[in-house]
Amino acid sequence: MIDTNPQKVDEVLTRGVEEIIDKEHLRKELMSGRQLRIKFGIDPTSPDLHLGHSIPLRKLKQFQNLGHKVILLIGNFTATIGDPSGRSVTRPVLNERDIKKNMRDYVKQASKILNIRKVEIRYNNEWYKRKGSSFLMELASKFTLARVAERDDFQKRIAENTDISVLELVYPLLQGYDSVELKADVEIGGRDQKFNLLMGRKVQKRYGMAEQDIVTLPLLEGVDGIKKMSKSLGNYIGLTEGPSQMFGKVMSVPDLLIIKYFELATGLSQEEINEIKKKPNPRNQKAILAKEIVKMYHGEKKAIIAEKEFNKVHRDKELPSDIAVFETEKKNYFIADLLVDAKLVLSKNEAKRLVEGGGVETIVGDKKERITDWKKEVSLEDGMIIKVGSRRFTKIKLK
Repeated sequence: MIDTNPQKVDEVLTRGVEEIIDKEHLRKELMSGRQLRIKFGIDPTSPDLHLGHSIPLRKLKQFQNLGHKVILLIGNFTATIGDPSGRSVTRPVLNERDIKKNMRDYVKQASKILNIRKVEIRYNNEWYKRKGSSFLMELASKFTLARVAERDDFQKRIAENTDISVLELVYPLLQGYDSVELKADVEIGGRDQKFNLLMGRKVQKRYGMAEQDIVTLPLLEGVDGIKKMSKSLGNYIGLTEGPSQMFGKVMSVPDLLIIKYFELATGLSQEEINEIKKKPNPRNQKAILAKEIVKMYHGEKKAIIAEKEFNKVHRDKELPSDIAVFETEKKNYFIADLLVDAKLVLSKNEAKRLVEGGGVETIVGDKKERITDWKKEVSLEDGMIIKVGSRRFTKIKLK
């Protein structure tokens, strides 16, 4: 049964939407009572989905609630090429092993938002693995280099004399052809995907199909408040992160982004958000935001505990109740190696940056020592606490 309630249809077409092509056509389709096929594609270039991914997933959920068929396309073939959208350099090529590892939990993570039992889950190597070189020549022959290279990303790189691989030129055609295979009526994506989404319309037209409508969505800045949320930039809030870590990261979001996060990353109504806007203290607004987001992914009980834990550490300046333990036989450890091995940072470069920025300290009883030399060798003690930034802690256990 398709829900054609005008108010619900308007919400799908307006909330968190940047642009729709063709809006009036899509409105008529949604009011027609026909079940539409709604496509969203994601390349498994990293293993974790984050709040930035939740924006299109939440839009898919709105379509799903109206009774339409949602298609989650995992681009395990196109990931081997790499989407050039927003890139200033060619993306490193991923091998099949990395892609399989990255996409292992995608469906489980997406199920935090979607009713996954009603989702059509597809992988684009289903069709690309059985197609030969003749298909690629046929597809490429339908488009000119000038048309494919007109996108802003490519024009900037051409102006800067930066290489563009032929594979990157092919990528939009392949993403577009996905819509042919899936018989997509609608495709959604971030605003940086507009060129690729439009290409889907063009490819469908070349293959004698009706052109899909496209819905572009805003991009969510990460906790740095500057760049698009991305795991590679370290400014992300993962959908599978623990309640306390998720709460703490939301509390670090710049004040200017609080309302945007409410509008794009929560299910609160506009009336509820307007009431929150009236609260004079951004810190209080942010606490409501953090609690709401943790509640969405972990439940209300854990959200309450996460808030208490945050206040304990940041307001009352106490240690967290639950601290991860790092066991080692070493009694002396270079600080950069220790941070990496204890999984407090992702790389030695990150360790160096944090140490030199004064963000690392050791705690033994009441004694605290800030470490500023990233080459320093630390003498470990049983029960020593390593603190990184304001939210990451590990307790040393000597074997």
